[in-house]
Order: sequence, then C-alpha cells, then structure tokens
Amino acid sequence: MKEYTEKRKFGYIRVSTKTQNETRQKDALLGEGILERDIFIDKQSGKDFSRPAYQQMIQSLQQGDEIVIQDLDRLGRNYSEMAKEWNYITEEKKCDIRVINYPLLNTAREEKTLDKRFIAKLTFEILSYVAEKEREEIKRRQREGIESARAKGVKFGRTKIPKPERFDEIYQRVLRREITNRQAMAELGLKTNTYYAFVNEYKESGL
Repeated sequence: MKEYTEKRKFGYIRVSTKTQNETRQKDALLGEGILERDIFIDKQSGKDFSRPAYQQMIQSLQQGDEIVIQDLDRLGRNYSEMAKEWNYITEEKKCDIRVINYPLLNTAREEKTLDKRFIAKLTFEILSYVAEKEREEIKRRQREGIESARAKGVKFGRTKIPKPERFDEIYQRVLRREITNRQAMAELGLKTNTYYAFVNEYKESGL
C-alpha cells in the first residue's frame, strides 16, 4: 500500500435515533481541529456497522489517516463487532483511532513506539468488555423487574379494548349484506385493526 506523508483526520458521530442531537459530539470534533466537511454522521443504532456514513468514511481511508470520536460507544455497542472493526482499521487499513474522552485510546504513532499502540489496544479491550457486561447487566435487571412485576399482577402492553356489546348483532347484519364493514366500524366506533380482530374472534367462535 502506498505511503502518504499527509495525515488526514476524520471525525465520526453516531446518535441512536433521528431525533437525537449530534451537536455535542460535533462541537467536540470541531474543537479538535477537524473540518466539518470531514465529519461523518450516522443516526441509527450501534448494534452493527452497516451504517452508510461510517462505511463511506472507511472506504475513503488511506494509510496513516486518523479517525476521531468523542466516546467509545459512538463507534459501536457490540463488543465483538467493535473489536473486529478496531483491528481492521488499525492493522489492515493502518490508520489510527483516537477517542477524545479516553486519552489512552489513541493509536496515533507520532512517537513510533510499540508501547503506545499496545496500551491503546489493551485499554480498548478492557473498556469494551466492561461496557458490554454493563449493558448485559442492565438488560438482566430489566428482565427481572418485568418478571417481578408480572408476578404481582402488573400487565404490560396495550390495554385490550373491550368487545362492544352489540358487535355480534351488527356483524350479523354485515353477513346478511344489510350494511358494509365500513358502516359497521362507524356504528361501533372501532378502528380497522380492532374491528377485524373482533371479526376473527367471531369466526373462530363458530357463531
């Protein structure tokens, strides 16, 4: 691979949803001297790396370039996938990664020493592992909380709409083609999905 003397810096931002604001991350990257044109933004989950802006950034990387992110979890949330991506960037693409809020996570090789890269990689492995274990623990506590609540009679999900008393009577008029399904819905005050859910129950009952 061709050696490049000029080191380019790219910023990467990820927010989980389209409604979340990326301003905090962008300000941090701009403060590091990264041009706005070199900042890539994805607005989606970090469960994998199938993200358009991220893939565009990776494809444009040249040896010696550097990726800067504010926090480790902006790169991703799946430990094993994140470890593979980290190694791909640093080992195969021969580029650097720097995490602003974790100074040890900086593989930049200005000092030309193996120790710096080794410490950065080791720190990444530890932080990623701890982060994933923390997420697993949160999910476990959530499951236990839900199971405990259910055991106490707490119900989750949408409250089921009670079947209108005149439903059978009115639906039989539909079957006799005296009125249409739409007219039946209007008379019963039901939405389409709810109406047809009761229709299925009616049919299954064999009435």
